[in-house]
Amino acid sequence: MMDAKHLRTIVFGTLACFVAACASTGVTLERPGVSLRNVDVADVGLDGQTFVLNFDVINPNPIPLPIRSVSYGIELDGFRFASGETQGAFTVPANGDSHFEITVDVDLMRTAPQLMFIVREGVYRDVPYALEGRFAIDVPFANPVSFRNEGSIRLNATELAADSSD
Repeated sequence: MMDAKHLRTIVFGTLACFVAACASTGVTLERPGVSLRNVDVADVGLDGQTFVLNFDVINPNPIPLPIRSVSYGIELDGFRFASGETQGAFTVPANGDSHFEITVDVDLMRTAPQLMFIVREGVYRDVPYALEGRFAIDVPFANPVSFRNEGSIRLNATELAADSSD
């Protein structure tokens, strides 16, 4: 018959092996495809502008991706347009797609005049963009999943177009 000290040693040894194995084998997920679908100018004022950025996400993994937060950085025509982190839970189905949106407030009067020109001209021409970021996944032992994409987009801005015709 085993004594308590020997049993405790076996239990703690087994537990230590289990914890070490879990820590060293983080869940590896394939990188999802993320693209900027559109940029809507939601509000234009003298003190700033509000944009709504809409993204499409494609999940190549055989499991759903429950997204806990999104860190992002976006360049328009080579200039930093927006960056940050947003908390917001959504799930991308296994081998499926979904979308999400982020609201961004920008003070274009304090940013580079070139960026202000890009935003105004983006109503009339396609603007190249670069997008990078990462998803915090709400799956035990899953590492954050990064994404990167480049493309071009035209800004949707009825208010901005009306404002520039004054």
